[in-house]
Amino acid sequence: MSSLRDQVWEILHDVYDPEIPLNIADLGLIYDLQVSDTGEVSILMTLTSPGCPVGDMLAEEIRDRVMSLSGVREVHVEFTFDPLWTPERISEEGKQMLQAFGFPV
Repeated sequence: MSSLRDQVWEILHDVYDPEIPLNIADLGLIYDLQVSDTGEVSILMTLTSPGCPVGDMLAEEIRDRVMSLSGVREVHVEFTFDPLWTPERISEEGKQMLQAFGFPV
């Protein structure tokens, strides 16, 4: 059976940026993921730009999805823009997916 951290990481692959057809994990938006023994999940992430209007919506979706996992008691999502996100943070799998959609990477 996979660890709770692995399960959270997998769930993050189901949350998509509304403007780019790619999940937030493969986009490289997740900077840090901590899962305590007591089921507290802390996610440090960024957005593709500081002025991105969907931050609150993404945070709510992340909280809802992660809270659905057995063993999770609390979810904290924090945004940072240090360092700023760049396309270099996209995973190799993500780059291949974007290229398949015709996005230049």
